[in-house]
Amino acid sequence: MVWRTISSDKELAKGSLARYFAIVKNTKKAKFSIAKKVSAKFTDTEPLETLWQQHVKCTEAYCRLEYQIDNGKDYVSIPFPKQSYLDLKKQVTNKILKSCCLCTHRCGVNRLAHQLGYCGCGNKVAVSSIFIHTGEEPELVPSGTIFTMGCTIQCKHCQNWTISQWKESNIQFTPKEMAMEVEALHLNGCRNINLVGGEPTPWLKHWIETFSYVGANLPVVWNSNSYYSQETAQLLAGFADVYLLDFKYGPGDCAKRLSDAPGYWAVNTRNHLLAKRYGELIVRVLVLPGHLECCTQPILQWIAQNLGVQTRVNLMFQYRPEWRAYEIPELLRRLTKEEMDRALGYAHEVGLCNLVT
Repeated sequence: MVWRTISSDKELAKGSLARYFAIVKNTKKAKFSIAKKVSAKFTDTEPLETLWQQHVKCTEAYCRLEYQIDNGKDYVSIPFPKQSYLDLKKQVTNKILKSCCLCTHRCGVNRLAHQLGYCGCGNKVAVSSIFIHTGEEPELVPSGTIFTMGCTIQCKHCQNWTISQWKESNIQFTPKEMAMEVEALHLNGCRNINLVGGEPTPWLKHWIETFSYVGANLPVVWNSNSYYSQETAQLLAGFADVYLLDFKYGPGDCAKRLSDAPGYWAVNTRNHLLAKRYGELIVRVLVLPGHLECCTQPILQWIAQNLGVQTRVNLMFQYRPEWRAYEIPELLRRLTKEEMDRALGYAHEVGLCNLVT
C-alpha cells in the first residue's frame, strides 16, 4: 500500500501529532515512562472499587506531571516511587480479568482461571507476528508492529481473520520476553511500538506489564477497533501516546449486522473523544461499498464537528472481500472510483484538511 498525503499543508500531520514526534526525537518522554514516576499506594487485597478511586487521583497527578515534564521539569531527577501509577494499572487489570470487561461485550469470564472470553483470549498473551512494518501511515513508519491473536468484534469482512479468529499458529510470550522484543524493535530503528491484532484490548493487562520492563523511550501506538469499554479507556490514559482508532460504521445497525458490535456508535464516539483528551489521534475510516451514506458520511461529519477539522484522518480505500463477506451482498465487490470520489468529496465538504489515503 502506497500512502498519499492529500492535505494542502503537510505540516498539519506534524501539528496534530506534535508530542508523538517529540518522543520520537527523544525531546519528550513516552507516557508509560512518566506513569512510572507517579506515586500510588495500594495493597493486593483492596477491592476493585477502591483501586479505581486511587486510579482517578493518580490520573490527575499524572496529567500534572506530564505537563511539568513537557515544559522542562527534569525527568531524571524525579525518583521512582515504591508503587507507581503503572503498577496500579497492572493491579486493576489483573482484578478485571477475574470477570473480564475490557471490551464492550463485557462477557465476564474468569480469564485468570484460563477461561476464554468472547475474543477467544485467556491469560497468556498469544502473538501472531512481530516485525518492522513499512506499510502504515507515513508518520508511523518504520513501525515496530506486534500482532496479537483474538478480537473483540466479528467483522464478516475481516482482512486479518486468520489472526482475529485464531486460525493460524501463534507463540506465547511472558511480559518480560515481550519487553525484550520491544527493546529490539527500538534498537532496529522503529519509531514506535504498534500494538495491533486482531485487537490489543484483550491483552491490555499484559501490555501494561510488558512496558513496566521497558527502559527505552518510544511512543506506544494503540491500534484498535475502538470497541473497548470505559474501564479500558480509563486505563489507556497515561499509557497510550497515539490512538490509532478505527471508525467503520455510522449510527445505524450496520455495526451489529456486519461485526456483531451493538452500541458501536455510542462506544466509538466516546472512545474517540477520550483519545483526544488523553493522547494524540489518528482515525482510520474504512470505506465500505454500499455504505457511504449510512456510514462514511456521518462518520466524517462527526469527526469534523467533534474532533476538529485538523484531525489526522486516514480515508481507507483498501477494502476487498475477505472471510465471510460472501454473506453480505453489498460487500462482494471492491469500491468503485465513483465511491472513492464521493468519500473524498464528503471529507472536503465538512472541512477535513489533514487527510491521508
